[in-house]
Amino acid sequence: MAHRMLLITKSLAQRPSGGRELLCKVNHDCLEAIYGDRLTVFELPASRTKTVRSLVGALMGYIDGIDEDIVSGVCKLIRQDDITKVFVDGSNLGRLTAEVKRKLPDVYVYTFFHNVEARFFWGALKQRKSPWALAVLIANYVAERMSVRTSDNLISLSSRDSKLLKRVYGRSATTVSAIALWDKLPRNGKAAPRGSPRKYILFVGGAFYANRSGIAWFIRNVVPHIQMKTYVVGRGFEAFRREFERTGKVEVIGGVDSLADWYRDAHLIIAPVFDGSGMKTKVAEALMFGKKIAGTPEAFSGYEDIVYVAGWKCRTAEDFINVINQTQFTPSPLFDQRLRDIYEKEYSYEAALLRMSKIVGDDKISVDADGLYDARRVE
Repeated sequence: MAHRMLLITKSLAQRPSGGRELLCKVNHDCLEAIYGDRLTVFELPASRTKTVRSLVGALMGYIDGIDEDIVSGVCKLIRQDDITKVFVDGSNLGRLTAEVKRKLPDVYVYTFFHNVEARFFWGALKQRKSPWALAVLIANYVAERMSVRTSDNLISLSSRDSKLLKRVYGRSATTVSAIALWDKLPRNGKAAPRGSPRKYILFVGGAFYANRSGIAWFIRNVVPHIQMKTYVVGRGFEAFRREFERTGKVEVIGGVDSLADWYRDAHLIIAPVFDGSGMKTKVAEALMFGKKIAGTPEAFSGYEDIVYVAGWKCRTAEDFINVINQTQFTPSPLFDQRLRDIYEKEYSYEAALLRMSKIVGDDKISVDADGLYDARRVE
């Protein structure tokens, strides 16, 4: 039987930038490569304005653009296109998953967990306590619980998230499939770094709560004791220039069109992240650009098998200070091919494509004579 797949996703931006957007794009492209014209895509609309009515609905799992019309539309599309499998890209879409399984119990549903959302929003609540943050946590817990209870196949990014699902909801992930990113390294990136007149440290990430608190901690506890300048690159950090910048020591760049130049000339990537869930995009991205990383245990969650090749695990400010001061005067390549090889093997689109093929089960992916992954379906 030739299965037909429906992908339900929140974000297929033309130029994805955030970690979730980037991974949504990879998931879409993998499924498109496997299913071809047997894939139907349903992109959810943006969430509506916050109102009392929407809050009540959110506490019933109607979040992230889902409402009764969306549920009806998805079920109609499944029947109309003879869909046999549904891939839900986000565990907080559980209300939709539950309704699909209730109305169409024979449809097989995969749910992809970018985080354990209950854990993620618990961290956000601890950072900024407010009635709204509590409501967001409850709404995501309710929706995610529906995903866990009604999906046939739960896909998590790491074994830690799988164990956390078991602890919070009583069910482990069916499959663990690591984060993956499309390659952003320019063709001449390995051979022709332009070189920087001054070594610098690079922090990359969007300005969500864990990144904000992490870099603030680094600036407060590490920066006064090191000589290299730190650049902060990431969407949303423009608003924190006054708070974070230190003359000659820390400069906030904010959002950029391309990260390639910033990674290419960086001496060291830092990941001082102490909270969150899932896997950190910045680590896979650093490997993509052949860069060493100094990061906290949280930053390396999901990367445990490669941490001592990829860089240094730093638990304290003193750990970061020692690593930075030692590496500043240690000759090292601007591009480390060993790290790039890890990215290609474990965290590239091609690696994700092979994993996705095994997860969805009914198609195979071939490898061409040069060892490059071929997205053509093998009938």
